[in-house]
Amino acid sequence: MSPPSAVLVWELVGRTAVVSLSATAIAMAIGIPAGTALGMLRFRGERAAATAVNTGMALPTVVVGLVVALVLFRGGPLGSLNLIYTVRGMIIAQVLIAAPLIAGITMAAIQALPAELPDQLRALGASRPQLIGRLWLEARLPLLAAVMAGFGHAVSEVGAATMVGGNIHGQTQVLTTAIVEDVGKGNFRPALAYGALLLALAFAVNAVLTSVQQRGTAWAQS
Repeated sequence: MSPPSAVLVWELVGRTAVVSLSATAIAMAIGIPAGTALGMLRFRGERAAATAVNTGMALPTVVVGLVVALVLFRGGPLGSLNLIYTVRGMIIAQVLIAAPLIAGITMAAIQALPAELPDQLRALGASRPQLIGRLWLEARLPLLAAVMAGFGHAVSEVGAATMVGGNIHGQTQVLTTAIVEDVGKGNFRPALAYGALLLALAFAVNAVLTSVQQRGTAWAQS
């Protein structure tokens, strides 16, 4: 079998990056505010909500893929949106995978802050946006860790990507699904190459986030 062309390989890398980074950004926009609310607010059903988030952190990705696929299939509730077997559908699935993880870590980070900090900020006249912004600043290191964990969960996911995306060559195939396909065919050389590229992509993104995290540590110690 002839090796995949360079164009095909870079298409796979680009599609993988687009799907995983888009999903992480959306999951961050959902998960950090949700985790902050769960960490700060006291309300009836708070424990049940926290339990649901913690359960979502360990939810099997294949289950997420199955549910999303059933919703997006032609006869499903959102079938008219034509999102099944599309990149957008894959992003939706990965958001549902990464968001609970980011929310759960954020919730724990906010709860780990000194209990008197919100009251002190209110006493100084901080508005709600200013208070939340300060809490995020204080918890910036675990919040960055939450984003890194969410991205790692998204970029390495294969079950939901296969079910929702269909692993269509040139359209929805990403590095993880390409690896599984080649291993199933006994084509281990391209599978190993795709695996190396996947690791390189994950390393590059996490290197940027780690750099930001370490700068935050140095700033806090100065």
